[in-house]
Amino acid sequence: MFRNKFNEDGQVTRNKARLVCKGYAQVEGIDFDETFAPVARMEAIWMFLTYACSRKIKVHQMDVNSAFLNGKLEEEVYIEQPEGFLLSEKEDYVCRLKKAQYGLNQAPRAWYARLDGYLHQQGFKKCIVDSNLYIQIDKDNLTIIEVYVDDTIFGSNDDQVSKNFATRMQSEFEMYLLGELTYFLGLLISQQEKGIFICQAKYIKEMVKKFKMEDYKPVLTLMVTGCN
Repeated sequence: MFRNKFNEDGQVTRNKARLVCKGYAQVEGIDFDETFAPVARMEAIWMFLTYACSRKIKVHQMDVNSAFLNGKLEEEVYIEQPEGFLLSEKEDYVCRLKKAQYGLNQAPRAWYARLDGYLHQQGFKKCIVDSNLYIQIDKDNLTIIEVYVDDTIFGSNDDQVSKNFATRMQSEFEMYLLGELTYFLGLLISQQEKGIFICQAKYIKEMVKKFKMEDYKPVLTLMVTGCN
């Protein structure tokens, strides 16, 4: 599967290519038991940003490269040889997966289990409000993390602690440090001295384009004027 990754301006930042398993052929109870994807609630993200703003915490963002490939499988899973990669003399052979692959129903759960185990090992505690929100308190240093599948936003009241956390994560997983948080889940985020400002300009432009309204005349008020 091939896809493009876009930034907040709609520009292509990276081209992606992935080997995807035919997970639709899996049978629950035989090929997998549990499925779970680490998707944060929007309320938890608001809470995260609000708290970061009140404590003047600079929020950064990291992206895991091929996150689901980090998960370890508990089940024994086999796939057909990928198209274009057949062994000429052993075409009837199949491949046994040592790790999770994209397309498997249990891949998101396996990735979350690996990440969750590592964060607990590093001294983080899971928040009661949201299972993807983690907190670590070390003396006077506070670090907070929010996980959304393969995107991670984090911050600390000490910039050096944030850098150390990013370094540890990059040594454990193949991750990209994207710098200060500016775009997350369709939200344009601007971190300033006065506070954190959020807008959805990109989302609105996409909606206008979807309904073919780019050439429509803009109006200041969305209702009829001069009517009693």
